[in-house]
Amino acid sequence: MNLAPHPDSASNPGTMGLQVHLRNKLVAGLLAAIPVAGTIFVVWYVDNKSRELLHIDTPIVGIAIAIAAIYLLGLFVTSVIGRFLLATTDNLLRRVPGLRALYRSWKQVALAEQSGIFSHVVLVPDAAGRGCVLGFTSGHSIEGDPGLSCVFVPGAPNPTTGKLYFVPTTRCIRLEMSTQEALKVIISGGNYVPAAIGKGTIGRYPMPGQW
Repeated sequence: MNLAPHPDSASNPGTMGLQVHLRNKLVAGLLAAIPVAGTIFVVWYVDNKSRELLHIDTPIVGIAIAIAAIYLLGLFVTSVIGRFLLATTDNLLRRVPGLRALYRSWKQVALAEQSGIFSHVVLVPDAAGRGCVLGFTSGHSIEGDPGLSCVFVPGAPNPTTGKLYFVPTTRCIRLEMSTQEALKVIISGGNYVPAAIGKGTIGRYPMPGQW
């Protein structure tokens, strides 16, 4: 009797690679589709309502009104009253249980700028020295020590909290990816991992004890 385990898809590198590829692309597509879908829904809703109120059957007129309404909304939120209402809404959403962490994470991705501590995405040694963690750094050494860099390592899946590490610059692996892309990795909990991370570590990731 043959007791050898039957090979399945989990032991097939090609199948696993396809699964990882599909998972990464689906998560990336989902993160990119949310703001697009929201904009399309707003335009569609305003278009329908405006045509109903004005008794107009031409779709172009409704779309023009929708775009104008969004533009006027932008003018309003940038005014003094609009900024006050926007800040009030922001504070309210920060206090809603269950939505607080999600809102902060979304805001972190939407408003993140590649400046200051978020200028560069890097990999640095973890506390045990057996792997890497994803972090952000300004790209400049700290004052007083030209060989030391300040790195912010955010938590996952909530990047609004994290820890500061002071790491030798030679141990920072700089990745060719944007701040928004790195935050997508963190918020997805590792379900979305772009090729830039693998390209940054291949041939450069040291063996244990060589950090």
